[in-house]
Amino acid sequence: MSLQLTGIHHLTAITANAPENLRFYTQVLGLRLVKKTVNQDDTSAYHLFYADGQATPGTDLTFFDWPVGREGRGTHSISRTGLRVGSRDSIAWWKARFDELGVKTGEVADIDGRASIDFEDGEGQRFRLIDDGGFAPSHPWDRSPVPAEHQIKGLGPITMSVPDIRNTEIVLTQVMNMVESRVYPSPDGIGDVHVFSMGEGGPSAELHVAVQPGLPTARQGAGAVHHVAFRAPDEAALHEWTARLQGFRLPSSGEVERYYFRSLYFREPNGILFEIATDGPGFAVDEPMETLGESLSLPPFLEGKRAHIEARLKPLV
Repeated sequence: MSLQLTGIHHLTAITANAPENLRFYTQVLGLRLVKKTVNQDDTSAYHLFYADGQATPGTDLTFFDWPVGREGRGTHSISRTGLRVGSRDSIAWWKARFDELGVKTGEVADIDGRASIDFEDGEGQRFRLIDDGGFAPSHPWDRSPVPAEHQIKGLGPITMSVPDIRNTEIVLTQVMNMVESRVYPSPDGIGDVHVFSMGEGGPSAELHVAVQPGLPTARQGAGAVHHVAFRAPDEAALHEWTARLQGFRLPSSGEVERYYFRSLYFREPNGILFEIATDGPGFAVDEPMETLGESLSLPPFLEGKRAHIEARLKPLV
């Protein structure tokens, strides 16, 4: 069997307002803050991780807090992040919640055969809630303001916009061993969307590529996605991916130790940043599962700089 990615690992986006970001993702979306740390390459910036009740790989939605202006929307970008819930009833429940709380949202619609609803956070970060039909188990957070049966289960599908799919398709299928499974019209009326599946497939293991050559080139900022990460089960698999990219002469970061997982970064042909990350060791490696995210966590190589780092961070509440 060929080397396989097993799904979406996490997605990292950009905020310019960490306190409001924390409020929205925990109090409105009901996600759990599972890790409060800093960007390991820019320790003046928070790196906030939200996930399900058990910080399960494939549920992590993360944010860099950078003082930047709003993104410029366009192609060469990740344009919408899928979040999975367990039923069509949950989609209707979320529509009512968004309307009550004044969240910018569209109408419930069937998109690619799944009940869906698009919405945005206050900075214009674009999401699509989808009914995953009970495809995967859920791990609710018992302190969420959202009832367990309606809680967000995890990530996927992820939609990216490219002006030309040809070279991207080669990388996805020949290098990353994804399979193109179907095509559907883009809900925004601009181009078609090609669905690429990983591993055993399903909504938690799909990358949707919208071909939209008429759009301007996106500019990153608040409300934009920085990168998407795909799952490798362990370090042995990551070593295989590193060797595979080298074999195809695809430039990469080489393996990077992120403490909570090990990573490999590279750009696909339209310039979108991809990461392959290991499932372990996970977020409970340095604090108890019961109190994840309640204090500032730093990887060992930054622990000696804690006082300096804490002095530069603004309060989150």
